[in-house]
Amino acid sequence: MAQDKGYLDQSGNQVVAIVKNLDRDVERGEDTVMLGYGLVLLAPAFAPLLPPSILLPLMAIAFAVSATAARLHFYKMARKLSVALDELESRDKQTFKPITDVFAEHPQQTLAVAFNPLKNLKRSAKSILGGLMINPFWGPIFYMLGVQFVEDKQLVVLNKAVIAVEDKVMPIVLRDDWAE
Repeated sequence: MAQDKGYLDQSGNQVVAIVKNLDRDVERGEDTVMLGYGLVLLAPAFAPLLPPSILLPLMAIAFAVSATAARLHFYKMARKLSVALDELESRDKQTFKPITDVFAEHPQQTLAVAFNPLKNLKRSAKSILGGLMINPFWGPIFYMLGVQFVEDKQLVVLNKAVIAVEDKVMPIVLRDDWAE
C-alpha cells in the first residue's frame, strides 16, 4: 500500500515503485468512475420499488458522488506524485515528464465550477434538452453524466501517460521467464 505522503518505497528502485503505485491509484480512480456508472445501471432494478421522482434524483446523486470522489482522487494523485518527485534526482524526474505534463496541461477546474450550471452553459443546455425530450427529472442526470464523462476522460489521459512511462521503465516479462 502506498504511503499517505507519496509513492516512494524504501525497498528497490524508486522510479519503478512510483510508477507501480501511481498505476494502482489510476486504476482505483477508474474503478470509482465505473462504480458510478454501475450504480446508475442498477437503477432499473429499483424501479418497481421507487417512483421516478425519487429514483431519478438518486441516480444524479450517484453520478455526483462518483465524479466528486474521482476528482478528489485525481488531486491526491497529483500531490503524492509531487512529493515523490521532490525526492528523486533530476534525471529520474525526466522519466515522469509525460505524467507531469498531464497534470500541468489538464488542470481540473474546481468542483464548484464543475457543478455550477451557469459556468457550463453547453452542458446545461444539453441537459435541459434531454430533460425536455424524456422527463424533467432526467435533466440533472444528464448534467451529472457530463461531469462524469469529464472525470473519465481525465483518467484515460492520465492512464495513457502512466502506460507510456511504464513501457520505458519496466521491462517486459515474457511468459518463459516466469517458469524460471
